[in-house]
Amino acid sequence: MKLAVLLQYLMPKQAITALAGKLAHLQCGNTTTSVIGWFVKRYNVNMAEAANPDIASYKSFNEFFTRPLKVGARPIAQADFICPVDGAISQFGNIEKDQIFQAKGHAYSTTALVGGDKSLAAKFENGHFACLYLSPKDYHRIHMPCDGTLVSMTYVPGALFSVNPTTAQGVPGLFARNERVVCEFTSATHGSFVMVLVGATIVGSMATVWHDAENKIINPPRTAKPRLWTYADKKITLKQGDEMGRFLLGSTVVMLFEKDALNFNADWQPAREIRLGEVMGNKLATK
Repeated sequence: MKLAVLLQYLMPKQAITALAGKLAHLQCGNTTTSVIGWFVKRYNVNMAEAANPDIASYKSFNEFFTRPLKVGARPIAQADFICPVDGAISQFGNIEKDQIFQAKGHAYSTTALVGGDKSLAAKFENGHFACLYLSPKDYHRIHMPCDGTLVSMTYVPGALFSVNPTTAQGVPGLFARNERVVCEFTSATHGSFVMVLVGATIVGSMATVWHDAENKIINPPRTAKPRLWTYADKKITLKQGDEMGRFLLGSTVVMLFEKDALNFNADWQPAREIRLGEVMGNKLATK
């Protein structure tokens, strides 16, 4: 096991993440601007794409980190499924019965990923998955890959390992053991699908556009038991390309689709950089 991974087992990840979240909310004037300026240079953030490129105008680091893009910065492709984020492909492909490939020697189950809900996981037996990693430099809002009506959302408590490629290769079941938010949707065209927002070290919070809380934030609070919200009576429908959530500091999105729902973009491969709005896949041709 690599030292960088071993150290994560020993470090107080929850405390570090809670502190990072508080610091990212602070409004400290010139100090905040200096931190943002350092971050932009360190990670080569392209502020020319931001709706507001002036780093001095952001009151807090989180306001900067969740910045919107200019209108038209990410054209939406003509496809049945579009890429929902900027980032890089961790893994994607077919679900082998209920097993999702993580890295060489590591897999995890759909049931574990969605927080133990066997009936939900069963919908994706032999289906398809895509695991997409958002690095610090990326745009950190998450959009819809296709039209969908919200069915439920579950907060699943868990660990807070890093989700970078090195950790994915070294921590078994990483995405099914980290803190996460499981969002279930249904589509008249594509059946059921889920979008799982996976937390990580220093990911202060995750938010969804529909959540009824201050700033739409789901965590904190970080509860010891799962929390479930259902939306059958709310009729919340989002269109392809609509924003559905955001990370307050970066992480990973895992999506599950039903069997025979799509063919992935032939240009996709692990570690490839991706952009919001590009073709992720299209429906399988019917015989």
